[in-house]
Amino acid sequence: MPIRQSDCWILTGYPEGMPNDATFRRESRPVPPAGEGEVLLETLYLSVDPYMRGRMSPVKSYVAPLQPGDVIGGEVVAQVVESRDARFVAGDLVLAPLGWCTAGVLSGAALQKLSLPAGRASLALGALGMPGLTAYFGLLDVGRPRPGETVLVSGAAGAVGSIVGQIARLMGCRAVGVAGSEEKVRWLTEELGFDAALNYKAHEDLREALAPLCPSGVDVYFDNVGGTVSDAVLGLINLRARVAICGQIAQYNAKNPPRGTRPFATLLVRRARAEGFIVFDFKERFPEAQRRLADWVKEGRLKVRETVVEGFENAPKAFLGLFSGENTGKMVVRVR
Repeated sequence: MPIRQSDCWILTGYPEGMPNDATFRRESRPVPPAGEGEVLLETLYLSVDPYMRGRMSPVKSYVAPLQPGDVIGGEVVAQVVESRDARFVAGDLVLAPLGWCTAGVLSGAALQKLSLPAGRASLALGALGMPGLTAYFGLLDVGRPRPGETVLVSGAAGAVGSIVGQIARLMGCRAVGVAGSEEKVRWLTEELGFDAALNYKAHEDLREALAPLCPSGVDVYFDNVGGTVSDAVLGLINLRARVAICGQIAQYNAKNPPRGTRPFATLLVRRARAEGFIVFDFKERFPEAQRRLADWVKEGRLKVRETVVEGFENAPKAFLGLFSGENTGKMVVRVR
C-alpha cells in the first residue's frame, strides 16, 4: 500500500535560551505521489546535530533560518519505496535532506545512494557523513597538524571531536581531549587511543589542569565548544599555533553570553591563526574524504560509537540531550 501520510516534527517558534518540548509540534502531513524524476522515501534513521539550534533563530547565519511552521531540517538515512528516477530502485538506501519526517518525496538529484549494509547505514550520518567530513577537513586543512605536534580537541567525545582526535593520532600527533564525564574520558583514552583526556566539570582551574596533559603546549586547537574551555586552552597555545573554530555549543542557548578572555592579544603574541570554517566549503572534495574515512573505519583504525535513541517520537528529546552531554559519539534516532 502506498504511503499517504508522514509524521513530521515542526518548529513552533523561536526559543529564547534552551529549547524545550514546546519548541516542537508533531503533526501528520500528506505525502504526494512521486512525479517524474522523484523518489518516495521512508526514513530509517534521522540525525540530530548541534548546528540545528542555529536554524531555530531568526539571526542570519551560513544556513537560512527555519520559519515557525517549518519541518525541522536535517539529513536522514532512508529506504526507497518507489522510484521514478532511473538511478534508484525500491530497496535502495540513500542519504536524503528529508528533515524530521517519517516519509516524503524528493528529487532524485537531492539523494546520495549508499553502499553501506542496512545495519551500518547510520554511519552515513556520522563518521562517514557530515560529522566525519567536518573532522577531516577541519583538522587536516584548517588545523594542518604535523607529526609530533599536540592537538587538543574540545567536545572530544562527540560526533566530530571523537573523529578529530583519532585522525590526529593517525597523523602522528599527540591527541588530548576535553570531555564532560569520567566515563567519556575513559572511552577516549582506553578505546579511541587519545594520549590524554580531562573531564572539564571536575576542575575549577581548567588551564592549570590541562597544562600537565600538554607538556609541550598546544599546536592545534580544534574548538567545538567555545566558552570557558576555549579561554583556558588559548593560554596554552604555542608559537604559530592554529585554532580551527568548528562550533560554540557552550553559547548556543545563552540569552546573554558572558564575555570571556579577549583572544587577539594572545593570537598576536603567539603569531597564531584562528579560522572558522564550514564543512560545505569543501564540498568538491567530499568523495576524497569519504573514501579515506571509509578505509580507516574498515581497517579498524577509526573507531565509531553511536548513541541510538529509539522511536521517531523521541527526536526532540534526543536533540535536547546534545546540550546536556547525553551522547557519546554520534546521536541518531532510529525511526524504523
